[in-house]
Parts: sequence; structure tokens; C-alpha cells
Amino acid sequence: MPNFLPPYEKPAYFEQALFLYSKFSKFLDDDYARNGNSIYEYFENLVKYTSPFFYVIVENNQVAGFVYLSNIIGDSNHLHTAELTTCFDKKYWGDYTKLCASIFINFCFKKLGFKKIKALVYPDNFRVKTLLKFAGFQKEGLLKGETLRNNKLQDIEIYSCRKAEK
Repeated sequence: MPNFLPPYEKPAYFEQALFLYSKFSKFLDDDYARNGNSIYEYFENLVKYTSPFFYVIVENNQVAGFVYLSNIIGDSNHLHTAELTTCFDKKYWGDYTKLCASIFINFCFKKLGFKKIKALVYPDNFRVKTLLKFAGFQKEGLLKGETLRNNKLQDIEIYSCRKAEK
């Protein structure tokens, strides 16, 4: 069963998550993300900026992946919307990522109180789009030429999942 923990729970967790980020950053970031910072500086700032909503996903004392929420809309009393980003080591792709997605989305709605979670995805990232659809996300739109990636215009697809109304 996966555990969602703060990245500084153990020093090794931060380092393992940093390794994953460096390995898959081309699927996570555009040309503007690091803004001249080293990968370490960028990742450390990302963790600080998104805390307390940055979690490493730990299985058998190893980081299987990480997930964080950013661009949060709401206030100290009511969290409304957040943008989800996730990254997993290849050996955990498949059923494990589906389990983690279900657990985390449920946590976002039931424990944190969000009404909507969205994800911005590059159109060529089929694995993440498949995972999002499994977790109940639907495509909401396409932002044409939204950013630069590898010095080329890059489209971004928007997916979202809403809390079920009672």
C-alpha cells in the first residue's frame, strides 16, 4: 500500500524524488521552468513553493513517485481548485499508478476539501492522459501554442475532475 509523505520525512526521499524529476523533467516542464536555476535549485524551490501539498509516494522505503498540487484557488477556509502534477518511476507504471491516483484524488476531495482538480498535459504524454482518464478526469480543452518546449511552440491539454455532488 503506498504511503504519501512529505519529501523531507527522510533525506533520501528528497534525493530519490529529485532523481525522478531529473529523469522525467522533459515531460513535466517547458523551456521557462528552471529560469537559469540548476535542477537541484529548481526542484528544491518547487517543493518549498508547493508545500504542504507536495508528497513523495513511498513503497518499501523507496520513492515510487511524487505528486504535488499547485496554482491553488481558494482561501484558508475553503480550497476550491488545484493543478495536479505527478511523476512515477517506470517500474511502478500501470496498476500501481492507478491505485495511487484513486487514493490521491479521493484524498484531495474528501480530506482537503477541493471541488475540482485539473491537470495540464502535453498532448504526446499518453501515459499520463490514460492515468487521468482512469481516475475520472475528462478533457476540458486545448491551449494552442501555450508555451515553448525544446524551443518550439507547444500545445497543452487541460483535464479536470470534479468532486461528485451529493
